[in-house]
Amino acid sequence: MSQITQRVELPVGSMGRHASGWWGMIMLIATEGALFGYLLFAYYYLAVQHGRDWLPPVLPGWAWSIPETVVLLVSAGVVWLAERRLARDGGDLLLVVMLLVAALLGVAFLVLEVFDWASESFTPYTNAFGSLFFAITGIHFLHLFVGVLILFVLALWAALGYFDRRRTAILMTGALYWYFVSLSWLAFFFTLYISPRLSVG
Repeated sequence: MSQITQRVELPVGSMGRHASGWWGMIMLIATEGALFGYLLFAYYYLAVQHGRDWLPPVLPGWAWSIPETVVLLVSAGVVWLAERRLARDGGDLLLVVMLLVAALLGVAFLVLEVFDWASESFTPYTNAFGSLFFAITGIHFLHLFVGVLILFVLALWAALGYFDRRRTAILMTGALYWYFVSLSWLAFFFTLYISPRLSVG
């Protein structure tokens, strides 16, 4: 009796924006976006109520915040390129390198943020502005730290060959989170570093 062996590919499961993980990330981002929205509302409420009186004598500086912003935007761009590469060419060594570069740029942002905190003339205990400044940047710091861990895990999985042209949902989901924390920083950068100089409120 001859045995016929036939190679059967395992099903990929839900892919792309039909993946349950992708929708789960959308819900997480909506929740965290609400938290960030509340913090920004608190900031602008106090700015309108107190005008320039609540601002510290020395406003948050540019020396660290501009490099932070550039590093984070470049990192988001690298993640976007990694997504495009996976969809076009599948998983390969360059995909792993791109994810590692994006993660290391995220680490650079975290280091720059610590230097930024140390360089400010105010503390969380100075006044309401200081409290909100450190609350907003601190919460964003924690979110970005999680994003860096996600990127390192994605790089490891890419190195292990978990991704190809069809198996992209996990990378897309992780990239979505990274875009969220990157774009959130733009809102925080404008609010904390630019709006006080525009006399908002």
